[in-house]
Amino acid sequence: MKIGFIGAGKVGFSLGRYFAEKGMELSGYYSRDPESSKAAAEFTSSARYTEASGLIGDSDAIFLTVPDGEINRVYSEIKTAGIAGKQLCHCSGAMTAADAFPDISEYSARGLSIHPLFPVSSRYESYKQLGDAFFCIEGDEAVAAEWTEIFAGLGNRTRIISPESKKRYHAACAVSSNLVCGLVSMSLSLLRSCGFSDEEALCALKPLAESNIRNIFSQGLTDALTGAVERCDIRTVEEHIRCIDSEEDRQIYKALSLKLTELAEIKHPETDYSGMYRILR
Repeated sequence: MKIGFIGAGKVGFSLGRYFAEKGMELSGYYSRDPESSKAAAEFTSSARYTEASGLIGDSDAIFLTVPDGEINRVYSEIKTAGIAGKQLCHCSGAMTAADAFPDISEYSARGLSIHPLFPVSSRYESYKQLGDAFFCIEGDEAVAAEWTEIFAGLGNRTRIISPESKKRYHAACAVSSNLVCGLVSMSLSLLRSCGFSDEEALCALKPLAESNIRNIFSQGLTDALTGAVERCDIRTVEEHIRCIDSEEDRQIYKALSLKLTELAEIKHPETDYSGMYRILR
């Protein structure tokens, strides 16, 4: 299988280099920005294309690694460029293959979404961690099964999900990734009011946050749980709520603390958490 990329951003760079280092064959890159496609081709030792049709002709699987809002537009431009017998893949976590390629069967091609559960933040560095990434696959059943085997050969775990699950799946990813940034922002705001600079606050929070994440994934959620909610320390939780100035932030604190209370009940079934529920609701 020869793999080509339309779009030369962070995801295109990272997947291409990862596939190449694992011994898969790349055709190369096409991008509206010729400098980006040139840089991606050099980074992956593949070819740079000046026309999408040339890349499509030389590829068996074409990844549309463009922003989510551009996927439909790019597909509409290339679907008459000889995609029969080809696999078209996008990497959006939220869009289904049918969303991206609504009439692909009319062109005798097959559509797929392949989404890495990984924050691809760097063109030149993120590929190094993709060996640990979990990939979720959705779309044409035969092609999804083929890519499941491919990723297994690369050492990645995968799961095929249904189109109906895609939005819920992406929301789950956002909660564990993007929304964590929002929680850290909330922590920074509170520490600023205590006199911390942002640099000091991040330095202070880093070992706390990193240790907690390690514990969650090594011990499980309930065993990793610590703090005032687990202890059923109602007075401390009430003081937390009072000292948070923003009503929006108070509601975030209370909503997440309700989740923690549910976990705490599992960990300590002998403890009465009714008082904690009362102040949080």
